[in-house]
Amino acid sequence: MKDPRLPSALRDNSLSIGFGVLLLLALIGQAFAGVAQYNLEARTAGLAEIGLWRYVTSSTFAVDVAENWQSEYLQFTLYILLTVWLVQRGSSESKPPEEAGSEDDAKEMVGEFAQPDSPESAKVGGWRTGVYSVSLTLVMFTIFVLSWAAQAVAGRVAYNEERMRDLLDPLSLGDYLLQPEFWNRTLQNWQSELLAVGSMAIFAVFLRQRSSPESKPVGMPHDETPSS
Repeated sequence: MKDPRLPSALRDNSLSIGFGVLLLLALIGQAFAGVAQYNLEARTAGLAEIGLWRYVTSSTFAVDVAENWQSEYLQFTLYILLTVWLVQRGSSESKPPEEAGSEDDAKEMVGEFAQPDSPESAKVGGWRTGVYSVSLTLVMFTIFVLSWAAQAVAGRVAYNEERMRDLLDPLSLGDYLLQPEFWNRTLQNWQSELLAVGSMAIFAVFLRQRSSPESKPVGMPHDETPSS
């Protein structure tokens, strides 16, 4: 039901706007908490404290943000791609088992089966339609790679700052990528995202949230998988 109190553009984009606002608030909170923690450690070590702006432009803040972003985009890249072929019977997060695999052009509404209001890239066929058909995965994977690269670069700078304080030689990027510190940061984020997606797929078989598109209807049997 439409809410007459909200402007149309705001209502129609309220999900992305809402998450954007929450993201901004979380980043602001992380910045204030992070600089407080940094300065606490600096005082303990007898080092100079820094201000908020210097902290949010530092490698320490950058690596913390990038390592979380890359794991989130890895999660969605894998989820989007693997749910083409892998299924979970009864889960709203899965296709019905009989629909596993690639869909035909008619169901995907591409080429001759495109609708008048379909995106132009779905109508033209050839390589443009082929690329557009996997564009969501491509963009998600690209952001994951860029975020992971940012984590590596910023993490190396932050790691070398600690080494220099200990009078140790800085490491090259290649050497840093072989360090346990880098893989500890990476894998602890990956495992949490994989756990979240896997548990959501299972929980959605048996648990419900009324009126949410991420849930089956409350009265649907556990072993019935909603059709897409």
